[in-house]
Amino acid sequence: MGVLSLVRHGQASFGADDYDVLSEVGRAQARMLGRWMADVEPHPVSAVRGGMRRHRETWEGMLDGADWSGVDAEVDPNWDEFDFLAVLAHHGEHTGDTIGHDVDRREFQRYFERATGHWIAAAAEEPYPEPFADFVARARTALRTAAAQPGPTVAVTSGGVIAALAAVLLTPGALQVGGDPVALGSLWERLNTVVVNTSVTRVLVGASGARLLTFNEHNHLDRGLVTYR
Repeated sequence: MGVLSLVRHGQASFGADDYDVLSEVGRAQARMLGRWMADVEPHPVSAVRGGMRRHRETWEGMLDGADWSGVDAEVDPNWDEFDFLAVLAHHGEHTGDTIGHDVDRREFQRYFERATGHWIAAAAEEPYPEPFADFVARARTALRTAAAQPGPTVAVTSGGVIAALAAVLLTPGALQVGGDPVALGSLWERLNTVVVNTSVTRVLVGASGARLLTFNEHNHLDRGLVTYR
């Protein structure tokens, strides 16, 4: 029996030329998480991260805070976030529902939710570069690979991936023949909106498979450092 700790990356740079760079808040969040995990968690045996810059910078910040030795994070692109820019663009092209560049976070979030809802419900004749079902399957592959590693294991990833895995673990029959992927997507949407930057979601891995142990822990953050985007 082992525990896989899924870490959402620190706050990225919303509205900047390169979203994938951690903000100063994001860097502080990562260091705080590392210090907290070093105090309350067993020393990880294995670690993995997605291939995005925000994943790498979060892991580096965690190492800076935790001072872990002998742990290198392998890179697995299956832990990468879905291409939300492609999803937004596809939604605008196919529905005419577009948004300007200078919008605040709340307006962007409302548009993001409309676009991802369209992504989830899209029919086969309206293909996305990565359909929602394929994204969920990729996340499940990442989980299976990490679960096979010696634990405790840390995986640094993104909120969408964490929400997808939590949704699957809470509704294990949703992806079986006759299951309802839209219902799974609805749960994913609700979970995805509340995943805090550098939160920790724990998955218990054993002979009977994977089970969700905790979701979205962020006790390590001061209240002023709790961010969602």
